[in-house]
Amino acid sequence: MTEPREHNRYLRQETLPQIGPEGQGLLGAAHVAVVGCGALGCVSADLLARAGVGRLTLIDRDVVETVNLHRQTLFDQSQVGTPKAVAAHDRLVAVNPEIDLAARIADVVPANAEEIVGFGRPGAPAVLVDGTDNFETRFLLNDLSVKHGVALVYGGGIGTSGAVAVFGLPEGPCVRCVFDGPPAPGSQPTCESAGVLGPVTAAVGARQAALAIRAIVEPAWDDAALERFDLWAGVHTRVALERDPDCACCVRERFEFLDSPEAPAEATLCGRDAVQIPASGPVDLEALAARLGGSFAAGPFMLRGAIEDGRYELTVFGDGRAIVRGTRDPAEARTVHARYVGS
Repeated sequence: MTEPREHNRYLRQETLPQIGPEGQGLLGAAHVAVVGCGALGCVSADLLARAGVGRLTLIDRDVVETVNLHRQTLFDQSQVGTPKAVAAHDRLVAVNPEIDLAARIADVVPANAEEIVGFGRPGAPAVLVDGTDNFETRFLLNDLSVKHGVALVYGGGIGTSGAVAVFGLPEGPCVRCVFDGPPAPGSQPTCESAGVLGPVTAAVGARQAALAIRAIVEPAWDDAALERFDLWAGVHTRVALERDPDCACCVRERFEFLDSPEAPAEATLCGRDAVQIPASGPVDLEALAARLGGSFAAGPFMLRGAIEDGRYELTVFGDGRAIVRGTRDPAEARTVHARYVGS
């Protein structure tokens, strides 16, 4: 029996000649992985869920903080301290219970990238949406995009400006055709140093969702471009992108970031007075909480509490990954972690 028009949540979208019932069917059969559920990922995941993308995998390593709430639109005050992937999942279940949603609390690194993102098993993603805040992960996602032949939707926002592009289209460029490698550490502004206008990240995330939808319903589309805009000044530019005939990644098929043998190092988190300690293996959170005592209590995904009279805040996840808040010095964070969790 045909569903009554008034019960079709996608009716207004299907009315678009660019989509129609056939395109909506393609969306319903598609899997999109949103890597990073911060400002960009919140907006793109929300719009993709509402658009009826059949399966969304939400991946993030961090927890919701009050400082996120001015621009990370899936979260509210009650979710502060909750893993972002879980908070986003719970909100989107309420938005669209018809689709398949999965939350992955993880840091995407070479050793786990293919498994975490969903490659190597049935129903692998057709599109990757980059909602990350660091260049190393972006280049790792580019390797995944090229290796598995899926589109990668890039986005970035800082200050009053944003940029967006789609890579991995048929015969189109990859990220390394345009940017050969990550910039030198400390050479780029961050949200902490330059600030960010909330509407900028909303605009970038919305454009990312539109590009992801187009890549699904129009798989032969190959009009790659880098779009830049300044919402404060009202300026928008678009530069066509072409494949580098000597690209190390998409032409020579060298996946230098995915195949990196190096273990992940401690990393200062963008926009925060905090350092991430890489995963060391599964942790018994209840036993660790009992040992630490004080303000620590184990939840289903992590434990969190203050140490050394509030000088530091320690968060430990089930896979052994930890965040030490109260310092930007990796060596200091490593010392604090070893003191309370173990080396």
